[in-house]
Amino acid sequence: MVFFRVVAALVLVAVLASCGGPPSKFRTYKGPEVTHVVVYKTARRMDLWHYNRLLRSFDVQLGGNPFGHKQHEGDRRTPEGDYIIDRRNPNSRFHLSIGIDYPNEADKARAEENGWKPGGDIFIHGRGPRFENARGDWTDGCIAVTDREMEDIYAMVRDGTPIRILP
Repeated sequence: MVFFRVVAALVLVAVLASCGGPPSKFRTYKGPEVTHVVVYKTARRMDLWHYNRLLRSFDVQLGGNPFGHKQHEGDRRTPEGDYIIDRRNPNSRFHLSIGIDYPNEADKARAEENGWKPGGDIFIHGRGPRFENARGDWTDGCIAVTDREMEDIYAMVRDGTPIRILP
């Protein structure tokens, strides 16, 4: 009888231990490849596409100065144009993030022509603990979604994916 109680207690501990801990922020995706991303700044929307088939759509928050193309470092604008997803940060302070290759050559040339620094480090990212209740456009030029949405985007979008950011 004691043996069965000990075994039952061990089984209970094992079951409880397997249920503990926070869920992983890393998700898997087995659907169609995301062939391109389109961001519509005015609509505050980002679409993930598989060729001409819409896979997912997300509401987004933008830079604190959302109108117009990013001109220089510190202007808090989100860039406009054609870019590439070129990196990912699993340890982002904004939960997870994927990088956009801003500035491109045209952005660098425009900034140099005007004597500006073009800025950089433009990402699609979550909110992280500091901005989890943020309202409106609050980033320094990035594209923000909820942490849960970012987990899906991080799983779906691969490095090398084109992204078009429209006004």
